[in-house]
Amino acid sequence: MTHIGEIAALFTAFSWTICALFFEKAGRRVGSLSVNIIRIFLGVIFLGITTLITRGMFFPMDATAHNWLWLGISGIIGFFIGDLFLFKSYTMIGSRTSQLVMSLAPMFTAIIGWLFLTELLSWKSILGIVVSITGIMIAIAGKQLKLNISPKGFLFALGGAIGQAVGLVLSKKGMDGYDAVASTQIRAIFGFVCFVLLVTFLKRWGQIFRSTKDLQSVKMISIGSIFGPFIGVSLSLYAVQHTNTGIAATLMALVPIIIIVPSAIMFKEKITAQQVIGALISIVGASIFFL
Repeated sequence: MTHIGEIAALFTAFSWTICALFFEKAGRRVGSLSVNIIRIFLGVIFLGITTLITRGMFFPMDATAHNWLWLGISGIIGFFIGDLFLFKSYTMIGSRTSQLVMSLAPMFTAIIGWLFLTELLSWKSILGIVVSITGIMIAIAGKQLKLNISPKGFLFALGGAIGQAVGLVLSKKGMDGYDAVASTQIRAIFGFVCFVLLVTFLKRWGQIFRSTKDLQSVKMISIGSIFGPFIGVSLSLYAVQHTNTGIAATLMALVPIIIIVPSAIMFKEKITAQQVIGALISIVGASIFFL
């Protein structure tokens, strides 16, 4: 067994770690809405250039109605709604608590995959998911986490986790053997259109255009877009094509663990013993999938 799907999911987590760091830096300068719409726009361009080289077409003109339907819905739920909920939760309960709730995404993915795709998990896989999620929760649930958090903030974070899970499962149904990079572009196109409509409704185009003049932010968003909507999401779709969606989602959820050291270096954050213990537990959980 090559475990190619699990390996792709693991590389997805590393790719998303890089993009998260650069998007956080850019978001502090120009705001999350600007980062969102610019990153998806650049993602569509990067994906198009790739498919032009590899498949001879900039847009996925050979995709079937089945591909467009399910991948489009996946893009709306995953790229647009899920991210909106997640970023909103950051402002209400903070990123640490939000990421704690987001660590439930693999469980939701496994359940939805079982209901929607009739995917069955082995006991070994279930054990790997439980151990990994436990490690993630230990690592990111610091002393700051309180029981009296905003119910709305919690629901927004929960919406982000469910959006990620539903988007991933629908992506697997929508691809149906279709090219992973082209599939990602379809998702990104639908997500971008939704953000265009939102920005138009909120009358925020002035803010978006001003953000493009901040060359440092554009540079950071570009790097983040290469590792996020481009490489990361493409790898995630390749992963769910070659392994169970619950397993793939669990390995992708290792971002809060992988990001500990680079985040500490980039943002001068302190690494705690709790984070190290949680990281080690998560690594053990992830290792179970490869046994």
